[in-house]
Amino acid sequence: MSYDCDILVIGGGIVGLSSAYAITRAAPGTRVVVLEKEPGPALHQTGRNSGVIHSGIYYRPGSFKARFAVRGAAEMVRFCAEQGLPYEVTGKLIVATEREELPRLHALVQRGREHGIPVRELGPAQIAEREPAVRGLAAIHVGSTGVCDYGAVARRLARLAEEAGASIRYGAEVRAIGRRSSSVAVRTADGAVLRARALVNCAGLHSDRVARLAGDEPGMRIVPFRGEYYALAPSRAGLVRGLVYPVPDPAFPFLGVHLTRGIDGHVHIGPNAVPALAREGYDWRTLRPAELAGTLAFPGSWRIARRHWRYGAGELRRSLSKRAFTEAVRRMLPEVSPADLVPAPAGVRAQAVLPDGGLVDDFLFAEAPRTVHVLNAPSPAATASLPIGREVARRALAALGMVRV
Repeated sequence: MSYDCDILVIGGGIVGLSSAYAITRAAPGTRVVVLEKEPGPALHQTGRNSGVIHSGIYYRPGSFKARFAVRGAAEMVRFCAEQGLPYEVTGKLIVATEREELPRLHALVQRGREHGIPVRELGPAQIAEREPAVRGLAAIHVGSTGVCDYGAVARRLARLAEEAGASIRYGAEVRAIGRRSSSVAVRTADGAVLRARALVNCAGLHSDRVARLAGDEPGMRIVPFRGEYYALAPSRAGLVRGLVYPVPDPAFPFLGVHLTRGIDGHVHIGPNAVPALAREGYDWRTLRPAELAGTLAFPGSWRIARRHWRYGAGELRRSLSKRAFTEAVRRMLPEVSPADLVPAPAGVRAQAVLPDGGLVDDFLFAEAPRTVHVLNAPSPAATASLPIGREVARRALAALGMVRV
């Protein structure tokens, strides 16, 4: 049988491109083709986030997220420096504004030390030294956090992979997958058929759908959550010097509204987290009935709603009311007013959900004959993209009986 390539990667976001790059480095000469349905790389989750290089402080010790984020933050800084891409290691503040948050803040200090992350405890005066407009009872400074441009990183990974012999095909939406004992065949929307020795699914928001096309039951479903942002008006951008986060509440699935001065100097505020009406539903007007019906038919969606309805009601209120969103921001940044907030582009988080309504809390990989699926890779996947890529490469090459990385 003739093959068009050795390994076919579905998805041209930062994880798919990092995987292709890692394969070409681990096994030079391996023929790699990346299929991306959009006209360019990194147009969804990768290109629509806040650009934070996460430290890994929030994640359970021993988890993929913890190991890959801690390692990936250092590697991302080094990669950007070596490639001449914009980045800055700013550190960040995690700020407690209520007394009941103090025990959780102290627990984060201990977790940071377990991970070997540089963490320093601050009082109100020290908070004011770093962020004069921010108010809090206590904070911790996490020194390894920074910002970069993940779209630029993805484009550079694409170029490096192509220079090493990989081929990237844009506008190539996968419509069908057939798997035999010795090969995997993929048909794209334009009718082209490609045969490979192995398949890697890095389809992000569509990872579960691609797994089913391959004949595999992933045991989860991607439920899309839109994260909506505002930006501080340019005249008020000086209110925030760096990165400021609230203390996360483990009872809720997301981090809450935070303040991020990006690599371009703009200050983004958000995100909230509301159900999206489509997998690429970046506003309330974008509705895809078939995708919404699939989400509503999935039992896990209703179980999430029942479990977190109070939290969800607050997020919806902040989505529909700028004043309510401003109230949330004012907990840490009391000087801000609704007039200071300018709408900014939203993102969509591809969250893997189990049938019992549980959120998959870690990166999730699954393997089938000649196939590797990346089924859950939300934040901090961009930070961790280089070690994730090596993990995917190791699994894909092992499936072919080739050199392990």
